Amino acid sequence: MRYISTRGKVGKIGFVDAFLMGLGDDGGLLVPEEIPVVPAAKLKEWETLSYKELMLNIFSYYTNDEIPQDDLKAMAEASYSTFRDPEVTPVRKLSDSLYLLELFHGPTFAFKDIALQFMGQLYAYVAAKRNLQIHILGATSGDTGASAIEGVRGKEGIKICILHPHQKVSKVQELQMTTVQDDNVLNLSVHGNFDDCQGLIKELFADLDFKARNRLCAINSINFVRILAQTVYYFYAYFQVKKQTGAETVDFSVPTGNFGDIFAGYLAKRMGLPVRKLIIATNENNILERFIRGGLYKPGDFKTTYSPSMDIQVASNFERYLYYLFGENPAKVAELMEGFKREGKIEVGSDILSRAQSEFDAYGVDGDECLATIKKYYAQGQGYLLDPHSSCGVAAAERCGGDGVVCISLATAHPAKFDEAIRLCGIEQTFPDAIAKLFDKPQRQKVVNASLEEVARELETFYNA
Repeated sequence: MRYISTRGKVGKIGFVDAFLMGLGDDGGLLVPEEIPVVPAAKLKEWETLSYKELMLNIFSYYTNDEIPQDDLKAMAEASYSTFRDPEVTPVRKLSDSLYLLELFHGPTFAFKDIALQFMGQLYAYVAAKRNLQIHILGATSGDTGASAIEGVRGKEGIKICILHPHQKVSKVQELQMTTVQDDNVLNLSVHGNFDDCQGLIKELFADLDFKARNRLCAINSINFVRILAQTVYYFYAYFQVKKQTGAETVDFSVPTGNFGDIFAGYLAKRMGLPVRKLIIATNENNILERFIRGGLYKPGDFKTTYSPSMDIQVASNFERYLYYLFGENPAKVAELMEGFKREGKIEVGSDILSRAQSEFDAYGVDGDECLATIKKYYAQGQGYLLDPHSSCGVAAAERCGGDGVVCISLATAHPAKFDEAIRLCGIEQTFPDAIAKLFDKPQRQKVVNASLEEVARELETFYNA
């Protein structure tokens, strides 16, 4: 297995080098040269595996044995031993046709923990094996930052800086990042929105001299290993639902803003997982829905919503999908991305749009429907409390699913992380102890402007101290 760039100007590299490169040196995103297809007989064998065993089997297709199996197994064990549910990502039944994949049982109560706990272990492993100082740089709309920091805080040979939009994440998300006191952690609170933070990150990684001089590594979903780690729970969820329902084919509804989580589902489908439909669930920042409906990828006016982790207008991982949508044509992708940079939009013809519509459906959930869905499921039976992102997923599943096919909707965060929205529903929840204790801890962060020069100075000072 070798890794190449969506823009075609990165030579074929191995698993660890792809992990360390993060964003392709040509500005593209790294993808496997060929997506492996898992035989049906192998899928049958995987049905009885534990989550950790399944992860090791899936990763074996991608790592080229660059990491000894015992070392990989130890990293998987360390990554998931702290999760609050022994299944890591359990599945709950909401109705005969709708199941919920709970992805919030990790240390920061969000789905990002599943990939980032492992990536923290892998960065520490590679730093020790190669005698490297690793400097992680990432942007977050809320959950990635806390999960990434938790994965590497206090680890030898690693420093991490996370940019988040100032006062545009939930209070719990902010506290999870900024109450960490380890000296290898820096939080920059940026005046602007997530797209501003993400744009700064991409510019800094694209400056190859700055990247090399400061030994930058990526933790965002621009890093393919993050995508690969998230692919595992699609397989695991399918096997659990198949056991309960006998379903041979399922749909997935995925709350997504950056297209990373749903691209993991697309990768799983390309590997042979029997998925009929992938449903893109968005909020009012619905650039992805508008593309699937009409073939135009163009940012609209930024809106602050009840689901802030999806308040994104430019979806970084969409470039990976474009690579496959246009027949693995890097020259075409480079042309499209250059056009997007110049004109602020990508528009595709009817043949390409039909292909995208055959693989994805999409639905944008407005604020009223988001809150109404939370109230609806809390009032039913024993009552299930959805966070606002998971609510968007369920609402999209209700709108786009059906035809007798079971849908698995992804629950991406614990509701305690978004109490602002829960209280608007007239619901009073009890916080888990780990979250309740955050409110008594001192914060440490630096507020900066969305300025490349200002952020670069802060990074140089931090990484080289």
